[in-house]
Amino acid sequence: MKEISASLEELNNVVTYLETTLPSNAIVFLRGDLAAGKTTLTQAIAKSRGVESEVTSPTFSLQQCYGTKDGSGLYHYDLYRLDHEEFMQLGLFEEFEKQGWHMVEWGSDELKAFLEGVGYNVATVDIESQENSRIYRINI
Repeated sequence: MKEISASLEELNNVVTYLETTLPSNAIVFLRGDLAAGKTTLTQAIAKSRGVESEVTSPTFSLQQCYGTKDGSGLYHYDLYRLDHEEFMQLGLFEEFEKQGWHMVEWGSDELKAFLEGVGYNVATVDIESQENSRIYRINI
């Protein structure tokens, strides 16, 4: 596990670590309380990867897809209202076959265990709010 303390201005330190450590195809579970910075981290990753469109939380659409400058995708999911069973019934599991990084907010432990069990590269970033910064605990 890698732990990085970063303010908003230092968020690129987290992005750089992920870019140099994660494989080109990965599923990243973003965990933290409401307003911990899950979408903010995804926005920083998108910017680093050349995404020019606005990156917002896919709270109502469940998924946002972004093209990146290297041709791979950046996929952002908000599964707050879905349990594992509903996720599978909607066919969203098949989305993980797409090339790129899949950033998953509010993913269940059951979904994470399932994805690891079928061979996906799964990482977890736990985000803890501090007064003027965040602590990012990264398990790859």
